[in-house]
Amino acid sequence: MNRILSLLLLLAASTSAFTAYAADDDNSTRKERNYIREGNSLYKEKRYADAEVAYRKALEENAMSDIAMYNLAASLIRQSGTADPNSGNNPMAEAQQLLQGLTQSSRDMQIVENAFYNLGNMAFNQQQYEQAINMYKGALRKNPDNDKARENLRLAQLKRQEQQNQDQNQDKKDQDQNQDQQQNQQNQDQQQNQDQNQDNKDQDQQGDKEKNEKPKDQQPPQQQQGGISDANAAKILKTMENEENATRRKVQELKKKEEESSRRRTGNQL
Repeated sequence: MNRILSLLLLLAASTSAFTAYAADDDNSTRKERNYIREGNSLYKEKRYADAEVAYRKALEENAMSDIAMYNLAASLIRQSGTADPNSGNNPMAEAQQLLQGLTQSSRDMQIVENAFYNLGNMAFNQQQYEQAINMYKGALRKNPDNDKARENLRLAQLKRQEQQNQDQNQDKKDQDQNQDQQQNQQNQDQQQNQDQNQDNKDQDQQGDKEKNEKPKDQQPPQQQQGGISDANAAKILKTMENEENATRRKVQELKKKEEESSRRRTGNQL
């Protein structure tokens, strides 16, 4: 912020050098310069809101006044402190817009240099180190002897590297956590599968055991009432055998008689 104040004092002391950017009407040019002088006086007294009003009046006289734009941006920065320029109607957002416009439209190299420099500071305060680096480089392109811009550039580069290292470490940490979670899930799944397989095995073994075991109260089937006993069966078999033997003897006797009858008939013919 001291750098901004220094530039304001420089611009206030050399206002006449910028009369070429004022309107063609001499009366309007005089009003513009008067408003800028008034704004600078209020700025020195730290009455930044009043200074803002004066600079806006200067822009009403000459909307293309680079000095009025730059000093208006400075008064807005003083009022916004370190607030985020992207949050709503924060004065920092308008200041950033004014400075960006000056880097593209202003023909005064000192204003462009300081616009780049302050844009770098704003980005640095928001930890946007890549953007801050680009802005500081822009200031150095306009003035290679700007040692403060060079110093801040190196600091922003260091902060960017530190930020990148933190991001890499966080990514690695997240990756390790994901791997641990996946490994834990796999272990749980394997344990569940083992438990399920063991339960199935126990159930199969229990089923086989129940099939093989004979109930203690189960008795051999009783012989049905009215059935044939072993003694009766043996008696029946013996009777059947005797009948077969008798039949066989009768057959043999008949056969023997036929043979004898056949021999007698043969003897009579001779």
